[in-house]
Order: sequence, then C-alpha cells, then structure tokens
Amino acid sequence: MSETPIAIVGAGPAGLMAAEVLSAAGKRVVVYERLPSVARKFLMAGRGGLNLTHTEPFEDFLTRYGQAANNLRPILEAFTPSDLTRWANELGAETFTGSSGRVFPKAMKASPLLRAWLARLASQGVEIKTRATWLGWTQDGALRLDEGGEATTLKPSATLLALGGASWPRLGSDGSWSRLLADRGVELTPFRPSNVGFNVSWSEQLRTRFAGHPLKTIAIHHGDQVAHGEVMITAYGLEGGAIYALSQRLRDAAPATITVDLRPRLSEADIATKLAHAKAGDTLSSTLRKTLGLTPPAISLLHENGPPPREARALAAHIKAIPIRLTSARGLDRAISSAGGVAWRAVDEKLQLRAIPDTYVAGEMLDWEAPTGGYLLQACFATGVHAARAILRG
Repeated sequence: MSETPIAIVGAGPAGLMAAEVLSAAGKRVVVYERLPSVARKFLMAGRGGLNLTHTEPFEDFLTRYGQAANNLRPILEAFTPSDLTRWANELGAETFTGSSGRVFPKAMKASPLLRAWLARLASQGVEIKTRATWLGWTQDGALRLDEGGEATTLKPSATLLALGGASWPRLGSDGSWSRLLADRGVELTPFRPSNVGFNVSWSEQLRTRFAGHPLKTIAIHHGDQVAHGEVMITAYGLEGGAIYALSQRLRDAAPATITVDLRPRLSEADIATKLAHAKAGDTLSSTLRKTLGLTPPAISLLHENGPPPREARALAAHIKAIPIRLTSARGLDRAISSAGGVAWRAVDEKLQLRAIPDTYVAGEMLDWEAPTGGYLLQACFATGVHAARAILRG
C-alpha cells in the first residue's frame, strides 16, 4: 500500500511552497485545486511585474504587517526575503532589486517562474489535481471532495488549507471556506478589503476629464502617517500604491480626509520662491506647469475645493497639502488583498488549527494584511514553509 498522502487544498503560492518543502523531504503530497489551473492570482499579480519581496531592513519590513507583526515575526525570520530571492534565483527566475528596494524577476512576469516551479514539483512527485473542490469533512473526519463531478473522500496523514482570502473572487479567492471552518468551531475574523481604492465625490470636470490619469511622485498624508508614490484618479475616486500603503488605516477611519503633497521633494518655501519668480502675465496653469512641472490632472486637483489662492506663499501651502475627502473604501471584489480570516488565536505556533488536529492553514487565510511592495507574497510563501516544516516535525 502506498504512503498516505499529505493533502494540500489550494494551489496558490502558500500551498505550492508547502508542497515543495514536504515533497523535498520525501513525503507524498497531493494538491487539490478547484479551478482548472493553478496559481491564477499569482499569475495576475505577475502582470504588474511580480514584486516578490523587499530588501529593506528586516525590522522595518516587519512593521508593514501592522497588528500581525508579532505573530509573523518567527515565520518571516525562518523564511526571509533573502531566502525567497535565493529560491527564485535557484529556479532560474533571476531577480533584480529596483531603486525602491523591491525585488522582481528579470522577466518581469510570473509565468516563467511558475513553469519552472511546477516542473520542480513534478520531479519531486507532487500530484496536482485541478477541478477538485474541497467540501468539508465526513463524520469520521475524512476530507470530502468533488473531483470533476465525482464525490470522493480522503483521510490524509495531515491537511494544509491554503485557500486564499476573499479578494479577487473570480480568481478563486472568495472566502467560501469560512463557513466550513466556522461549522467546526474555528474562530474567524470578518473579511475586510485591503490594498483597495477609495471613493471620492469628484467634481464632474475632474471625473470626466482626468479619470484614468496618474498623479506621480506625490505624497499622501493622514495624521502622522505618510506614503510616497503614485495614485490613479478614477471615476469613483483614487487607486494606486500610495493609497494602498495607507489602506488599512484609511479603511478603518473612513470617511477620512487625506492631504496630497504634489511636490514632496520641495519645501513650501522653495515652491513659494519659484512661484514668486514666475513670468508675469502667464496664466496660473502655465505658471504651475513651467515652474513646478505640474500636469493637467494635478492642476485640476488644486481647483477641486474652489479656486486656489494666487498669492505665492498661500498657493505653495495649498500645493503641499490639498485636502481630499475619502467617503469609503471599495469592496472586497475590487481589493487586491483582504484582511480577516482565521484568527491567530485559532491556530497554535505551528499554524495548526486548535479545533481540528492535524489540519494547518497558510497564506491569506490567516488574519493578516500588508501593503503591496513584496510584503503580500513574502508572507504567503513564508507561512507555507512554516506550516510544511511543522507537519514534518509532527
């Protein structure tokens, strides 16, 4: 009789990484994925360059996980950003570090890395079954599965659930697993959108003329927090990295007012001096374009709350702090990632469910969130490694 397999439910980064660790140790592993192909959300993330991780100092890196930082510390210390970068390079997906400290494959997409990864898993004997939906447990604790329309059961030696969060449901992460766990007494935290855009009541002019236009090299302030980068003006409000970096705080505070600094590299005094020496007779738009390099969307934003002041110092102050009222966060179906899921109190230090022995969880199923910039994938990979190593230790 062949060895009883370890079952992994979910073929995203956390599940596949766990499969690699377990199979490399000689364990028989079967991965079940309900969609026709694996790692769909991973491939979608790769369309923007596949930001694998980040090279900032570890203590700074850890702060990006907010309230979950203490829970994730030992997990990230055991599989660090350097470890993830080394793993990608060993797969042949040579990486580079951008000027911002973000780490990407040189191919700037996910598909070559995924192909090499799947080849390695196959060489290690990992069996991946697609169109296989997990339906919960039988009365005697076996996994219930629908494999292409056929009802099956399995009693694995251990189970790892890596089913994702509740964002991008069309790619498989819809959080439907939460009911199955709740029925077994697993403590859950409600899902909330993370790395998400916000609704703004734009004027008709800004909405119709500049939806789809970026605001580059800006800074967004909310209280004592600041995020630098780029945002996109949309018909409904704002999207983009600088907003995502503050999304947890803004979501929890909404409705909330942020201020946008259109020229964070210049002081208010520097801007006032440039404006004071502008060519006499130029229109305000021409002055802003020539002296500060402001784009039409940025200039339009200055007019959102009424005509901007014309006096140099007052205008400089306005350019450094344009108030924008965010009425609410967009929904989970529009979010890049989600907060919520399995509460940390519901798992032990091995990521084993306290309510269900020999059943582990990894990835976005756990209640943590982080901004874009490599933090999301790093924690998914690291929790997959951590759970797999715990299974090996028994």
